[in-house]
Amino acid sequence: MKEKRFLVDVGMNDLPFPMKVVSRARPEGQATVANISISARIMQEFEARWIDEFIKIVHEHRDKIGTATLGANIKDYVRRLKASVVKVDFDYPFFVEKNTPVAREKCLVRYLCRYSVKAPSIGGKANILFKIAVPCITTYPMSTPETQKGLFGQLSMINIEVQSKKDVYPEELVDLVDRHALVPVFSYLTEEDQKFVIEKIHSNQKSSVVVLDEIKSDLARDGRMDWYSVTCNNYGMLHTYSTVVGTEKSSWVPFSGFEADV
Repeated sequence: MKEKRFLVDVGMNDLPFPMKVVSRARPEGQATVANISISARIMQEFEARWIDEFIKIVHEHRDKIGTATLGANIKDYVRRLKASVVKVDFDYPFFVEKNTPVAREKCLVRYLCRYSVKAPSIGGKANILFKIAVPCITTYPMSTPETQKGLFGQLSMINIEVQSKKDVYPEELVDLVDRHALVPVFSYLTEEDQKFVIEKIHSNQKSSVVVLDEIKSDLARDGRMDWYSVTCNNYGMLHTYSTVVGTEKSSWVPFSGFEADV
């Protein structure tokens, strides 16, 4: 009997493809262009032309990418690719319309998102993760609050990754970060908006550790979350590197999750 062999990490990276992704503001989905990457474990007997089949499946399932659709679609990938394991990543920009803090001018802010879906077999449970990177301003750790105008800001990139049974909209996670940040990030500010933001940075203090802890607490109380991870990269004024703090929902992290009746 001929032994069946499997190829590990067979795949393709960065296929640009137009599609719609779930959006709270647009029930029909927000149009975007995703970079799609796939890796699969398939039998050698099926290696010929398998990539054509994958691209065909992408065309068939491009209507609206979200938790529910990916959970169903991945079964089609596994079956038609005759794979034992399939993992697909969708990296895409997502735009959120925001109002500036004083003038209330509308502006569109871009956020980088990723949907990752992995299924071990046709009958196996799909593992679906959603990730978004949300920039904000926090207090620079070397600030001196005891001196006049001694507080300074730094750019902090909050990376939130969640696993849930239902869709968690990108707008929800952007709102979550903006609510706890010292100052949210905008793509446009009028002169009066800039004055307001600068004054707030120099007169209020909120470290990235505090921001991350508040975000974690809100996620822990969200009953939809099976798992979450929050990391924060801080880009100070005087360094070429970034500092990192992070946490995730885990039995090894005290108070990383809350009981439903709390």
